[in-house]
Amino acid sequence: MSPPQSYSSYPLYSHPLLKASASLRDGKVKVDLKGPLARIPRVKSAARLMEGQIPCLAGEKLCLSTWVPPAPSPAFDRFVQSQVKALAGIRTPDQVTISITEECPNRCIHCALPDSGHNYRLEPDVAKDVIHQVLGLGATLVTFDGGEPSLYRELPELVSSVGEGAISNMFTSGAGFTPDLARSLKEAGLYAVNVSIDSPVPEEHDAMRGRFGAFRDAMKAIGNALAAGLLVDIYVVIRKGNMKHLSAFHNLARRSGAHELTFFEVVPTGRYAGKTGIILSDVDYAELGNFLSMAGSPRIFSVPAALSNFGCFAGRTWLHITPDGQVYPCACLPKSFGSIFEEPISRIWRRMGRLPYRGRRKCPVREGQVSFNSQG
Repeated sequence: MSPPQSYSSYPLYSHPLLKASASLRDGKVKVDLKGPLARIPRVKSAARLMEGQIPCLAGEKLCLSTWVPPAPSPAFDRFVQSQVKALAGIRTPDQVTISITEECPNRCIHCALPDSGHNYRLEPDVAKDVIHQVLGLGATLVTFDGGEPSLYRELPELVSSVGEGAISNMFTSGAGFTPDLARSLKEAGLYAVNVSIDSPVPEEHDAMRGRFGAFRDAMKAIGNALAAGLLVDIYVVIRKGNMKHLSAFHNLARRSGAHELTFFEVVPTGRYAGKTGIILSDVDYAELGNFLSMAGSPRIFSVPAALSNFGCFAGRTWLHITPDGQVYPCACLPKSFGSIFEEPISRIWRRMGRLPYRGRRKCPVREGQVSFNSQG
């Protein structure tokens, strides 16, 4: 996908003490700050988050990332408000992931939340109530996960319930993500689809997913999502075994027409629990950083880089709901702080403020700092 070249100005924030806008120069974001608060270090730091970035799409709205609401929009206004609150030390669960079902045709070697064998599933009314609660807490991104959420027949209904106050996206392996489903999800208001790919080599990907044809399904899902007018992110869990494919992943994203490529760092949890040999080394981080500094379009979002710059998001801006109703700080930090069936999510979120790992510059699970023997 060619880099956006629009030179339009996009309003980001307007207040008597601070005005922020963005424009594109040579396909990259340029942020303009005006007003007395523009000199505050935290405000400058927030602007640097966008400065120089390659957006996913630039037209009537600026779509910086599949993970951030487009500007201008009601959801982006709410996102900015949560960042302003953060300056005052007020936590907001900006990104909430809801695993709506355990049903999945894959047997992924690295699954963080493997099937419990109980066929857990959040019923539609329960899932809608969860969405209502997290929107009330300020969430601006609701992510549907599984299992394989494409197999959850009421998914368009859930997407529709998110409304304009937030964007919604979903993870998929591609299984069950048909053209009809893609169109239904677009009509319901889905913002983006995150297609998981473990290797640009079909045989390697299928082996990781434990199912022949998984790579084929993933590529079909990308085409179906693009045809429906959805933003597409290729989501890669990087580990020692696929670090050699960084350029190939980026080339795959470009050839397929994906708007973004996300690199997430492997965490020794779920089926990978205790397997510390697969985590990235300092040399790997350096290689990743060098690659990111040279890569062009399409946009790459590196979670390890974001973690290094801004600290761990678990329990600070991230929240995860499991198919059996447990509330985690992050899908990769399976430490329950309570159940949605026993108390309001707002109370659980407040209690999560005691999490000692918030803001760490490296994943606490990766560093072996987390004990899973008790509730939060």
